[in-house]
Amino acid sequence: MKITFSIITLCKGGAQRMLAELINHLTRMGHDVKIVMPSFGLVEYTILANIIRVPNSVPKASDFPVSDILVSNYYTTVPEVEAASRAGKGKHVRLSLCYEPTFLPENNVSFRSYHLTPHVFVLSKWQQDIILLNHGIKGSIIPVGVSSAFKPLGIRKGNGLNISAVMRKTEDGYSSHREQDFLVDQLYQVKVANPSVKINFITPPNEFHTSDSLQKLKLAPWVNFYTPADDIELNYHLNQTDIFVNSSTYDSASLPSLEAMKTGAAVVTTYAGGNTDYGKHGVNCLMSYRYEEKLSKQVTELIQNQTLRNRIAAAGMQEAQKWTWERSSRLFHQALLKLLSS
Repeated sequence: MKITFSIITLCKGGAQRMLAELINHLTRMGHDVKIVMPSFGLVEYTILANIIRVPNSVPKASDFPVSDILVSNYYTTVPEVEAASRAGKGKHVRLSLCYEPTFLPENNVSFRSYHLTPHVFVLSKWQQDIILLNHGIKGSIIPVGVSSAFKPLGIRKGNGLNISAVMRKTEDGYSSHREQDFLVDQLYQVKVANPSVKINFITPPNEFHTSDSLQKLKLAPWVNFYTPADDIELNYHLNQTDIFVNSSTYDSASLPSLEAMKTGAAVVTTYAGGNTDYGKHGVNCLMSYRYEEKLSKQVTELIQNQTLRNRIAAAGMQEAQKWTWERSSRLFHQALLKLLSS
């Protein structure tokens, strides 16, 4: 197959990670995979496919080569990919890595973008239900995966607990759904009540170095920052983590919690929608709704109850084994073949 993706950026992040994994898997299978991307677009993952750089901030219909499949994702990429498809350049499928209208600016534009193609792939049952309810389109579920680089290293010492969370840049306006002010407040409460624990924030290096708010937070005496450059470093820091905390309230999948689970960390999280496909409260994580403001209480519960913490961590690690990029790529490939045969 000839498959062309329209992509704005491949910076560090769950959505971009999924694009990179799917693209590389299809390339290794022998398919002719291309990426059309703006000249300024970051590429922070190893990419095996050919990248076609274009001068526009969003790739235009004229930029796409004739292909069997044209893949859009973020809402700004959809109209031009659809225009290319109507010009006979290939079937258009949208890989929706998030449902933008609810939490991003220009919701009037992103909402209408879901009316441009009936071929939609989604990440979770929750996201599938939202799009079906709002647009009448039942997307095919392509679940996220976890890299084989994430695994237990046996370095948790049991004396002095480490509590970690991912902290992203807020200045770009795309982090409101992460509820990071709430996260900081809840973890500060945990630290005050349990002075011996260590609070760690994990941030992509480029985001940390370009964010005044993150650099200011690092000056607080009760927190520690890690900026892992790759999966090996991130896996190490997650292996140091006894309790991983997620405060996001709106995610199609919420990949960091799965990565933490696979290393053997016990996860405490807010309900984010897509994380219910793998997260089961009281079984492999502790999960609460945002309005309940239970994060600090649940973290404290795991600090005080080692038996529960170990049971939650073991069940989470077992669940995470099912979530592989090989499975994701196989289902994506099957869905593309089905689309072509139709």
